[in-house]
Amino acid sequence: VQLVESGGGLVQPGGSLRLSCAASGNIFSMYTMAWHRQAPGAQREWVAMITRGHSTSYTDSVKGRFTISRDNAKNTVYLQMNNLKPEDTAVYYCTGVASGYWGQGTQVTVSS
Repeated sequence: VQLVESGGGLVQPGGSLRLSCAASGNIFSMYTMAWHRQAPGAQREWVAMITRGHSTSYTDSVKGRFTISRDNAKNTVYLQMNNLKPEDTAVYYCTGVASGYWGQGTQVTVSS
């Protein structure tokens, strides 16, 4: 099983990024998928999740700005991030919920 995130980078406040997470093996078909993030000096926190049936939920701080989606044919989950703020700066990780599998993370930096 492998989870590979991509799409991170440096963006100015108010900008947008789209993260992708490509999953191998059966994890994508078996699990709800989620994004988490970890800022420097902070604990890893849950950001958003999407079920196999495409139901979604978000942490309050990103509601209305972030959108999680999944393409079951491509075994890929996405995180569209709009109106980014400096406090969104973190390493973003994807995971299959309760699977024990995590990607290596992708760095998102929001700074002017």
